[in-house]
Amino acid sequence: MSGLLVLIPIALLLGIGALATFLWALRSGQYDDLKGAGERILSDDPRDHLK
Repeated sequence: MSGLLVLIPIALLLGIGALATFLWALRSGQYDDLKGAGERILSDDPRDHLK
């Protein structure tokens, strides 16, 4: 039972940390251009990758 007193707060802190990291990624624009990378990989011209 004493193990739960340690593991539950650790799990909560890790969950809050993961949520904070995800929200930071949303606000910094990591998910703004989801189609761009998928379309760039299909391009035959290597100069298109430099844009």
